[in-house]
Amino acid sequence: MSAPHKGEIVKRMGWAVTAAVTTIVLAQSSLAAQAADSTSGWRAPSCTKVTGDGAVTFTTDDGATLAPTTGTLKSVSYTHGLVALDTPNTLLATHNDELQRSTDAGCTWTKVATLGSGSTWLTAATGGRAFAWEKNGGYLARVDGRTVTKLPSPTGDIVGVGTDKARRDHVRVAGSDGQLYDSTDAGATWKPIGKLAFGEGGNLYTVSFDPADLDHAVAGGMTTGGAVTTDGGVTWTPATGLSATAGGKANLFAASVSPADRNVVYALGIDLVEAAPSSGAEGRHLYRSTDGGRTYTRIVDDTPDTELTNSTLLVPSPVDANVLYFEYGTYFQAYGTDLYRYDARTGKVGKTHNAHDGISAIAFNPARPSVMYLGLEEVQIHR
Repeated sequence: MSAPHKGEIVKRMGWAVTAAVTTIVLAQSSLAAQAADSTSGWRAPSCTKVTGDGAVTFTTDDGATLAPTTGTLKSVSYTHGLVALDTPNTLLATHNDELQRSTDAGCTWTKVATLGSGSTWLTAATGGRAFAWEKNGGYLARVDGRTVTKLPSPTGDIVGVGTDKARRDHVRVAGSDGQLYDSTDAGATWKPIGKLAFGEGGNLYTVSFDPADLDHAVAGGMTTGGAVTTDGGVTWTPATGLSATAGGKANLFAASVSPADRNVVYALGIDLVEAAPSSGAEGRHLYRSTDGGRTYTRIVDDTPDTELTNSTLLVPSPVDANVLYFEYGTYFQAYGTDLYRYDARTGKVGKTHNAHDGISAIAFNPARPSVMYLGLEEVQIHR
């Protein structure tokens, strides 16, 4: 088993941040213009307040300020799923067991369905479609407009879902044993493909699919580190660089392929040599790969200034492969949430702070990527 994370424990007892310390613009205006040209029909939110239950808000300044919401999020609430669809101005979110929808670029959110899982992620597909799935569970459904269709899952332990931009009905699921499953009929039927990512006995935390190429996927395993395939699981190449010790083992908890450059992969893991009981260290780091997930370099360490947990959310910028967003949030001592921005050009990390208990998901406006939508958490009612 992995080392327990400290998502509910603040290492800096008594230390608090009460204001944003850094505000950095997400992308250059030229990049935003390019995105707008390719996403006809999408617009920026026209509201200053979000109408909804408080599960989703947005920011235009990397989290320095958040749009207020008409509703107040109630405990215990998680918004794990959040995607912007290719249907203009339409987003989906999952708040606990609810599926919520916005058709006005995130200004108004309404419930459209009750899902069969209380903790559901979303993967967008083409044609206004998305797939809802339970991480480390067997719930799987297809969302078309306001219609939710329950699907047979090929595995009882899903760790990743990917979709094909070129073929709307082509979807792929990864199981925790490292097996990939393929469907060409929008999830109605499945077949196993390729080899197990780490062979027999492998135990995976995650499989991240390249949003531009379904055959390119990055796997993260328990003690086995990382592996990458570019042929749909026919072959897997073990990753290097996750441990500073030659031959050292590592846990790779999460990975995300940059939508802006398929060669860039961000990952979260633990160097298990550093985390040995006698070392007194946890060995937790963020990593970056520039060869599609074959080799990694450490970019951010777990420190009092950049808190990492085993479940840290990793969200690359959709227009700049050098930029990664990640977060640390907890209700403990009413700490709130730090939203971090890493820039590979400088190696620096910027940070903003808000009073919410956590950010469970991040999506970007396709036409204005400087608009970030945030799925929020409420773990404890503050008094």
